[in-house]
Amino acid sequence: MGNQIKTQFEHKNGPVRLNKYLSEAGICSRREADRLIQSGTVTVEGKPAEMGMRIYPGQTVKVGRKVVSRGDEMVVLAVNKPAGIVCTEEPRERNSIVRFLDYPVRITYVGRLDKDSRGLLLMTNNGDIINKIMRAANKHEKEYKVTVDKEVTGRFLEQMAAGVPILDTVTRPCQVRQMGKYTFSIILTQGLNRQIRRMCEVLGYHVKDLVRIRIMNIKLGKLREGEYRKLTDAELDCLYGQIKDSSN
Repeated sequence: MGNQIKTQFEHKNGPVRLNKYLSEAGICSRREADRLIQSGTVTVEGKPAEMGMRIYPGQTVKVGRKVVSRGDEMVVLAVNKPAGIVCTEEPRERNSIVRFLDYPVRITYVGRLDKDSRGLLLMTNNGDIINKIMRAANKHEKEYKVTVDKEVTGRFLEQMAAGVPILDTVTRPCQVRQMGKYTFSIILTQGLNRQIRRMCEVLGYHVKDLVRIRIMNIKLGKLREGEYRKLTDAELDCLYGQIKDSSN
């Protein structure tokens, strides 16, 4: 299925601005990169870096004593996962997200979507981003659009928002809003196994469709099912800002 996805991976052979180079290497946001450059922390070919300079292939860039190379280029993708695709790295799973994407760099998912669910999935080769987004204590938001088999009532919304007993705990209070007669949106800051489906079942509802439409500042938008895109520089900068003080 990977050949059905629009490939956006490109080998970057030309020069790139230093702050963008550091951001794509997973070091920091472009704004923070500018501060590092101004402070004299960054060197290029052993000399203090200058604001706005461009980096060419083969040049040695260091942040402090750490060498930042082209091979470290960070990849962060927004993927619109179809139903039926499994979030796993198990090579024997024919419908795994890794096999489905068939991306030329080794990447993995940031938080699962169950097989029957669809929508926004982030995938990256940056383990620090994965850990900071996924740790429940950091309370990063994930928003879903849910369709159920019965009419959504005010009482149902109140119960969902207040917390529902599942998996030997009570779910964290959350934001819930009605969208239609059978649809609602819910914003979670935790990720229990099949959490929304289990919450609905406890309250006598069955989930017919579940779509994740947002992870923190990243929105699914008009990304078509089965396709992916790289995050924009603005999205990455905002993401860095939100996870800057998160534990991992």
